[in-house]
Amino acid sequence: MNQLVQVLHHKLLGEGLSSRIRNGVLLFALVGFLVHLLLWSLFHFQILDVDLQSSSLFKSPLSSLYTPFSILLAYEVYELIKAMPESFSVAVGKQFEVVTLLVVRDIFKNLSTIDLAQEIQLSSELGIVVTECFTFLFLFYTALKFHQYGSNTKMPTVQAADIESFVRGKKAIAVVLFIVYVAVALMSFLGWLNSVSQGDGGVSREIFFFDFFTFLILADIFVLLFSYKYSHDFIYLARNTGFVLSTIILRVAISSEGYPALILFLLSAVLGLMILWVTRQFQKNSATAVPLQKPKND
Repeated sequence: MNQLVQVLHHKLLGEGLSSRIRNGVLLFALVGFLVHLLLWSLFHFQILDVDLQSSSLFKSPLSSLYTPFSILLAYEVYELIKAMPESFSVAVGKQFEVVTLLVVRDIFKNLSTIDLAQEIQLSSELGIVVTECFTFLFLFYTALKFHQYGSNTKMPTVQAADIESFVRGKKAIAVVLFIVYVAVALMSFLGWLNSVSQGDGGVSREIFFFDFFTFLILADIFVLLFSYKYSHDFIYLARNTGFVLSTIILRVAISSEGYPALILFLLSAVLGLMILWVTRQFQKNSATAVPLQKPKND
């Protein structure tokens, strides 16, 4: 069984396939951008007629950025799955990278719908864009802090043999999550195509990401429970539980709209950063603590 997991992980999430997927994604994103830009041109010159729900994708040249960013987002999700066996905190950082790009995509989408010929209300279109830009910066900072922390953290009380077993378990979870990722992506895309055929071609961050984050939370819980088998330190149990809570908040934010969604994104980021800070402070204090010496007998 362990051998099968190793083979599947190497085939599906190994560096060789990852490099080929990365090159293919970049080419696909470029082609998608050019095709979307062409469709916008046809719509702008009234050569292409689309339904009202789908017209939001062709209102501005900026809307053509939606396609390449969606493709890059799909690749970032793949990178998230790939990072799971490496480090729980690095994988959580990848989650923040994904939602950072989600917010950027929403910014482009909202900018493309703003009509500069009309008076812009600060409390509506411009206000939400300004708040999204601030949210993007904070999420970006959070993702970088997680990457920095995850690259330099270890569980000191875990033996080397147990770490190898733990990594094998996380590889098995990553393989299963990858299969789920492909299935959810196909179902979401086919569902969207069906909606387009029925005249409802609208897009939102709920497509694919809401369902995927549901399975991601389950995967995180399995990793959390699996880690407790090898380390009973409360700090790591609490830390990983907090990371799961942060992911749950992200999932709720994905299904929300407007300011409530942005507040939840920020709340998840603040929670993640505070967990990192508390953990690092504890590790720093533990490393510098001087052990007490037993008094000598008189």
